[in-house]
Amino acid sequence: DGEAGEDAKGTTEIFHYDGGIGEFCEFLAPDRPICDVLRLQGEGTFKETVPVLDDRGHMIPTEVKRDLRVDVALRWGTGYDTTVKSFVNIIATPKGGTHVAGFERAVTRTLNEVLRSSKLLRVAEDDIVKDDALEGLTAVVTVRLAEPQFEGQTKEVLGTSAATRIVGQVVAKELKAFLTSTKRDDKQQARAVLEKAVAAARTRIAARQHKEAQRRKTALESSALPAKLADCRSDDVDRSELFIVEGDSALGTAKLARNSEFQALLPIRGKILNVQKSSVSDMLKNAECSAIIQVIGAGSGRTFDIDQARYGKVIFLADADVDGAHIRCLLLTLFQRYMRPMVEQGRVFSAVPPLHRIELINPPRGREKYRYTYSDAELRDTLRELTDRGIRFKESIQRYKGLGEMDADQLAETTMDPRHRTLRRINIHDLEAAEAAFALLMGNDVAPRREFIASSAAVLDRSRIDT
Repeated sequence: DGEAGEDAKGTTEIFHYDGGIGEFCEFLAPDRPICDVLRLQGEGTFKETVPVLDDRGHMIPTEVKRDLRVDVALRWGTGYDTTVKSFVNIIATPKGGTHVAGFERAVTRTLNEVLRSSKLLRVAEDDIVKDDALEGLTAVVTVRLAEPQFEGQTKEVLGTSAATRIVGQVVAKELKAFLTSTKRDDKQQARAVLEKAVAAARTRIAARQHKEAQRRKTALESSALPAKLADCRSDDVDRSELFIVEGDSALGTAKLARNSEFQALLPIRGKILNVQKSSVSDMLKNAECSAIIQVIGAGSGRTFDIDQARYGKVIFLADADVDGAHIRCLLLTLFQRYMRPMVEQGRVFSAVPPLHRIELINPPRGREKYRYTYSDAELRDTLRELTDRGIRFKESIQRYKGLGEMDADQLAETTMDPRHRTLRRINIHDLEAAEAAFALLMGNDVAPRREFIASSAAVLDRSRIDT
């Protein structure tokens, strides 16, 4: 019950809740409930040392036993705000104190414990935090004890340290009983409470990751170019080319083989992140992916502006083997997801380095000394052609295991010189089919990919595989 003082007309207003703090809790709640009002009650004891007047009139420090009774009413609703009113011996404590701290810790800890045991939180997910647990919560926390200690002169904050432990124990025990109840109604309501806490946690984490990604993206787009970029001298975008080169060993040869007037080189180490399986935040944290986006200079995702791209062509330069093919797929996935206009406008290419070098014996002056082939089938056909024409060649055929095995002249002639090289332009003719292919071949779902490989094995043209 509560009674207000007389107003100017001499009337008195009385506040009365037949249901006690349970009804008060419902009155305070601003939203629709997802569970009934829970009443958590219990008590505990603690000891404290206080000055006591002895028979001789002296104040003697004496250890006394105290009782502390806990009565809490709470319920969760559909909203997002948290309302916690607290009282000590019916005196309001608007700034909380040790009893509220114990209550909030117990709610958070108990929800985490039940979420883990029920596997509603995945193993890889972090525990929920206090704000997640208290989202949509309305609660009235009351304690009764003799000689409570308050902080400051206004008695707005309870300072009795034992209240944290006792309130926490009572709330944890009673709340866990509700959350793990096997009664049908309780079970459904408990599930709703648990799912709300998990949803709050995931929303919070997603918002944080988005904010971090935007901050990283802004920093990335405004920062200086990576030191490992060997840029070209020309400012003519239509003429300039960016070679994304696999490995530092190939970079040295490529620097000697390139035309530095219009050809830039960016080395990457090994296989970059598979962005089809990764979040935007993870992609931006990856050193290789962020360097590529930074060097191209047009942003990424929805903010990608192709008019800001620094190069007219982007060329993947990787070894002519299975690992090189995988690296090209990973690079293409990055461009498809985050820099798609480059692909749609036909500005992304794959260099086609040779697999074999055939050295001719005593070729006529001015004629080619070497013949290059790009597959095992082409090698067989070329050797047959040379034999039929009576052109002699050395029996030892050089097979390039990597770009680093070529010298600068060979790399320039076969792969980098626009007059002689072979480039494979990457186009998208059917966007929907392309998206489905990336999801199938580069995505998280293994079963459809395994089925695709098994069903396609019979019709596979082995001659078209990079070997």
